[in-house]
Amino acid sequence: MDIIIGASDAGTTVLCYLTKRLNLSHRAISRLKRLENGITLDGRRVTVRALLCEGSLLSLMCEDLPEEVNPYIEPVFHELSILYEDEDIVIPNKPGKMPTHISRGHTRDTLANALAYYYRDVPFVFRSVNRLDRDTSGVCIIAKNRKSAGALSEQLALGLICKKYIAVLSGRILPECGTIEGYIRRTQNSIITRCVCEKDEEGAKYAKTEYRLIGYENNMSIVECEPKTGRTHQLRVHFASVGHPIVGDSLYSIPSPQISRQALHAFSISFIHPSSGEKMTVSAPVPDDILSLLGRKELHP
Repeated sequence: MDIIIGASDAGTTVLCYLTKRLNLSHRAISRLKRLENGITLDGRRVTVRALLCEGSLLSLMCEDLPEEVNPYIEPVFHELSILYEDEDIVIPNKPGKMPTHISRGHTRDTLANALAYYYRDVPFVFRSVNRLDRDTSGVCIIAKNRKSAGALSEQLALGLICKKYIAVLSGRILPECGTIEGYIRRTQNSIITRCVCEKDEEGAKYAKTEYRLIGYENNMSIVECEPKTGRTHQLRVHFASVGHPIVGDSLYSIPSPQISRQALHAFSISFIHPSSGEKMTVSAPVPDDILSLLGRKELHP
């Protein structure tokens, strides 16, 4: 990563630039300090105490090294649609029925495996910024280096990343535009399922979802929804709690003979690019299984 120092940063230390301007974590900076050419200024290795000058070239070794790649993520070919890609991020359209991360019983069928294969010719560390449930399809941001991971994770924590979903619900939801909010916790004696709860219950976390009805047919509501918080299974729990579970959600409702997963798709994500600082929005088309459920050829939120 090469940076030309501007007049506004002249006279500051490398450490100040890395922490204040690039928002690098202490761990990322420690890694750069350990590498032989982790931090160079005009081609010369320097410490973080070095002062920057206008027009100087600051170079950082942000690329992943072979020894940093997770040996447990096996590169496995899977069909994958890439919605956007540059040197900092890659945004695939994750298929439904594909887990994001490897876990017990899912060591070769995940998004991590698919991207490890996609980048099989270079060292690649899987850094998922937003995590989608296995049976939820759609946009998923993967940071390709530590700087991007840190910047995007900070945006996520501050609520600056906007995620919008399409969900097909059982029945007609009223009101047609609304907010579902309250508290969610892990269900007792389960490590998977969640439930709504009172504020003072152990493990309770505040959750807020906004939605609007964009279609109704065959006793199913098509809604565009935006989780304002990022709780596990938030949309699935919220809609089930108001009597309109997501169609096909076998965990919080009953399976559907018309679709083999919950009809939930992350169709849009908006964020600030970690390098350019520009506002970006990346969208994924509604997949065929949800269109088939609705008897449609297309659906545009």
